[in-house]
Amino acid sequence: MDNTSLFILLKNIHMITVATTLVGFLVRAWWMLTDSKLLFAKPVKIFPHVNDTLLIGSALGAGYVSGQLPFVDSWLTAKLIGLVAYIVLSSFALRYGKTKSQRIVYLVLAFVAIGYVLAVAVCRNPLACMS
Repeated sequence: MDNTSLFILLKNIHMITVATTLVGFLVRAWWMLTDSKLLFAKPVKIFPHVNDTLLIGSALGAGYVSGQLPFVDSWLTAKLIGLVAYIVLSSFALRYGKTKSQRIVYLVLAFVAIGYVLAVAVCRNPLACMS
């Protein structure tokens, strides 16, 4: 498989896992807001880790194949920082927030972080689409 085909494959895997992350987060956010016990089911706790591993692995693979890497390309560094922010904020939104009010604030901030990551990805600019 040549580098172009490999890049396209990895990019497609990455985009599918991004969409899966978004849908999964929306569902889990709804369950948190409605106090559903489904939020604490074992598969619901495990699947995001599997998906995120594929997401990050495909991103790193595509970056390696294309020669674009975090800490070399500023927009990828910004995506990585935004991803870490999303992970921390979503953890507090879905699990570690002490009160529902706190979890809702973290939920909103997690959506802001994921919106930033998506904007940086589309615009390939750490300032998202502002410049």
